[in-house]
Amino acid sequence: MFENLSDKLASVFKNLKGHGKLSEKNIEDALKEVRMALLEADVHYKVTKNFIASVKERAIGQEVMKSLTPGQQVVKIVNDCMTELMGDSHSDLVIAGEKPVSVMLAGLQGSGKTTTAGKLALYIRKKGKNPYLVPADVYRPAAILQLKKVASQMGLPVFDSSPDMDPVDICRKARVAAQQEGCDVLIIDTAGRLHIDDELMTELKNIKKVLNPSDILLVADAMTGQDAVNIAGSFNEALDIGGVILTKMDGDARGGAALSIKAVTGKPIKFIGTGEKSSAFEPFHPDRMASRILGMGDVLSLVEKATEMVDVQKAAELEKKLRKNQFTLDDFKDQMISIRKMGSIGDLLKMIPGVSTNKHFKNMEVDEREILRIEAIISSMTPEERRKHGIINGSRRKRIAMGSGTKVQDVNKLLKNYTQVMKMMQKFNKGGIRSLRGMLPF
Repeated sequence: MFENLSDKLASVFKNLKGHGKLSEKNIEDALKEVRMALLEADVHYKVTKNFIASVKERAIGQEVMKSLTPGQQVVKIVNDCMTELMGDSHSDLVIAGEKPVSVMLAGLQGSGKTTTAGKLALYIRKKGKNPYLVPADVYRPAAILQLKKVASQMGLPVFDSSPDMDPVDICRKARVAAQQEGCDVLIIDTAGRLHIDDELMTELKNIKKVLNPSDILLVADAMTGQDAVNIAGSFNEALDIGGVILTKMDGDARGGAALSIKAVTGKPIKFIGTGEKSSAFEPFHPDRMASRILGMGDVLSLVEKATEMVDVQKAAELEKKLRKNQFTLDDFKDQMISIRKMGSIGDLLKMIPGVSTNKHFKNMEVDEREILRIEAIISSMTPEERRKHGIINGSRRKRIAMGSGTKVQDVNKLLKNYTQVMKMMQKFNKGGIRSLRGMLPF
């Protein structure tokens, strides 16, 4: 989402770093370009004005002018100011009060509210809670069916509401049903409209009055830019929301909403949706997002994603296999599946510091289907072939290619890559990290 903004900021900072010393004019010229980059990214003009003023005040200070690396100091100041702009630190979901606690989702039609309800429920379940989904959008029958389908796919309990029921009654009955099922958090998927109107707000206020939710989250489409900020302001005025969930952050919008919402409404972005998959949902960390925008990567989020997908016992077993040179093609396939579960490879690469600004990686096309091809090829092998890849001769390769719907060249490529990994691991086990230095491209 922030690619254009990241590119322009990278260009500005590259020029700054080229100066041995910085003058007030150097900084002012650079900030003019930063200002244009932010406005083009659809950041609110008042937010942009205050941001530039804050950066300028700090950047013209003596500690920058006398620094041995003034350009880097300015980048740090921009990073700090951008983090403050989006809220300093992560604001988590508020789950407090008498059980079952209610969390209310509000938003306009098309913002991704129903899908987000399922993703939020999974997030809550990982925290050790028992969520209960409540379809309260009776005006769009498909919304009720959609949430029930989402609940079924994710293995989550859901209240059996229907379009002929009153939304407030649904919430009352759902609370009783959740209590009976031993669930402690209700997630209410409320109705949306194509636009904000009095009828919608009255209904949401009535639901709020009945449930007294511990948190109210606005689900807003990041693709709508400044409209998302205006929508957040309107919902906040009527409901006093606790925060925002920005959806469709994987799109090609300019990202201004993410940089403006907190400053304009005073309410934090709590979560972001980054795709259709149930796993494409993550807590919003202002400091990490600022690092991504400035091309510094996001190692902490990458580690968290990996930790979620890694089975500690399996990891220990895999380490033993690697040390004993017993890493099979089955193990290779398992690692590919684990990587795929973490999300888009392109998005994962962007979390590595320097990758998003590296011209070699920047223009690299990542074929997500390659992992699926690897899985298909290995699955078409016999158990013996997976254990002893050396027995896979020409005729076996043809059979494997036909069985996996791929070409013999694809099978050859996989076996070659696997062999190289094995050689690398053998070298690592024998000579340690130094022996790998000559194999690395840097």
